[in-house]
Amino acid sequence: MACAIKLVAGLGNPGNQYAETRHNAGFRFLDAVARRYDCSLAHENRFHGDVGKAMIAGSPVWLIKPQTFMNLSGDGVATLARFYKIEPAEVLVAHDELDIPPGEVRLKQGGGHGGHNGLRDIHNKLGSSDYMRLRIGIGHPGNARQVSNYVLTKAVADEQSLTDAAIQAALDELEDIINGNFQKVMNRLHAGNGNS
Repeated sequence: MACAIKLVAGLGNPGNQYAETRHNAGFRFLDAVARRYDCSLAHENRFHGDVGKAMIAGSPVWLIKPQTFMNLSGDGVATLARFYKIEPAEVLVAHDELDIPPGEVRLKQGGGHGGHNGLRDIHNKLGSSDYMRLRIGIGHPGNARQVSNYVLTKAVADEQSLTDAAIQAALDELEDIINGNFQKVMNRLHAGNGNS
């Protein structure tokens, strides 16, 4: 089967002070992908991020962790995609999602950015919203004014365990995602999780 996804981006903020925060769920997913597929990430200035190339489901797939801070995530993603002639529909972006509870993960194709600054910048720099998203649930603090502080703090242990389990569940579906079996993955990931 043809490779449907050629670039996987994990979103987060660089620096040790952010490493364990909720906003870095995308980074943690990408690190898990790199470990599973024995891929080393190295910083590449031209792509504004840590980049590697993995063989996943028999296909070469670029991995990137943008190092520009969340609000400028599109710099690295769009630059790498254009350089290697990767279409927006061939990009998967893993990110934290306030509207999904911890322990759940959803796959989504296209759509709006939902106020997520990393996605907003990718929309703008790619010039398209037609990319796949892996939405890793972190839950919502309940008050919009608390969101900024909430995403930049570390989750409590029980919540962190749920997020780790969700990342593992997504990782187990990655080969089908790479191969473009999106509906099959959605059916499995979303089962029992309510509506996508």
